[in-house]
Amino acid sequence: MGVGITLDAGALVAFERGQRRAVALVARARERGERLCVPAGVIGQVWRDGRRQANLSRLLGSDACEVVALDGHGARAAGQLLGVAGADDVIDASVVLCARSRHHRIATGDPDDLRRLDPRAELVVM
Repeated sequence: MGVGITLDAGALVAFERGQRRAVALVARARERGERLCVPAGVIGQVWRDGRRQANLSRLLGSDACEVVALDGHGARAAGQLLGVAGADDVIDASVVLCARSRHHRIATGDPDDLRRLDPRAELVVM
């Protein structure tokens, strides 16, 4: 796998809550100069009140974190992946596709759904 981590909603929630494993994962990645990526739809799953989500706000605004938009091409690719896998969560598909395109590991709180979409994905379970 490449150097970097794509974060799903479970990973962001764990980070925001200060869960040791998630905080350490992000800290190690930043120390190593690894790229952190978050598909934009994932932010929509977890963002509720920026005034109360200071840790998440700082992470998403940092130079180490890239927010990846879901454009028309990406949406079609996500839909195709869902069709092949017999799944229906477009955000999970966008996480898998983001990680694949960057050769990233995926930090996740929901490994079963992601493995269904890509059994070969390297997952870091929160």
